[in-house]
Amino acid sequence: MKRSAPLLPILSALTGLACFGVMDGFMKIAALAVGAYAALFWRNLVGSLIMLPVWLARGNKDGRRRLPGREAMRLHLMRSGVSGVMAVLFFYGLARTPVAEAMALSFVAPLLALYLAAATLGEELSRRAVAGSVLALSGVGLIAAGKFGGQYNTESVHGLIAILLSAVLYAVNLVLQRRQSQLAGPEEISFFQTFFIFCLLGLGAWWFAPMPPAQMWLVLSASAVLSTGSLMLLGWAYARAEAQVLVPLEYTAFIWAALTGWIVFSEPVTVRTLAGVVLIVAGCLIALRRKPALEAAAERA
Repeated sequence: MKRSAPLLPILSALTGLACFGVMDGFMKIAALAVGAYAALFWRNLVGSLIMLPVWLARGNKDGRRRLPGREAMRLHLMRSGVSGVMAVLFFYGLARTPVAEAMALSFVAPLLALYLAAATLGEELSRRAVAGSVLALSGVGLIAAGKFGGQYNTESVHGLIAILLSAVLYAVNLVLQRRQSQLAGPEEISFFQTFFIFCLLGLGAWWFAPMPPAQMWLVLSASAVLSTGSLMLLGWAYARAEAQVLVPLEYTAFIWAALTGWIVFSEPVTVRTLAGVVLIVAGCLIALRRKPALEAAAERA
């Protein structure tokens, strides 16, 4: 019998992705006001203060109130380092790119994760994966063409490059996320990732993160609540469902990104962007879809 997809993890992941999509809007406001580095540094300070009592009350995945084990702490540090650099690049690009476009370009991450798994785990890439890659990259090219076209804008090109670099790191983040969620509970993941990113960015905060104006603290606080809530929801979901079930749900974030950009920043969703999204999503789904047993056997023959 075909096993049904787990409903609660799917709903949890969808809610977490919705939180991330709306959070991007708040972070764009903050990044435009104080810069991407400062916005991320202060948001993670607020997030750490929110999550510390939650983690202390709930404890680790085993129910004990103590520091995580060596392997869990190693993964917290690794994912925080990757996520910190990824987030700075993404929010730098987001401040220079429409929210929907930024989200669309980040959708190449699941496809990159497929190649990363092949490189690090020795998995063989199928013809389906290569075909999906070509289709998805054509979608990226379609969106990027608008940046290099007649209305050439240096800042928007820099934003596009930053978002694509961020997508590479997001692929690494996806690979780490499933392993981390198996060792740590959602409260632990949310606190340590938020706190370690705050500490990492603190190395340059004396120069890149001046104190934000008073009116920005509400924006940063809303962003911190949405970010930590999303981390917990996704951590809970990935601990209870396979990555292959949840990764395709990443594409629903485009809906929230497009709505946020339209409502908050009056950013229209262009036909070019929608066409690019269709190509990227179609390519990723083709590449990530499991092959039927007969087709896999024929390919090996």
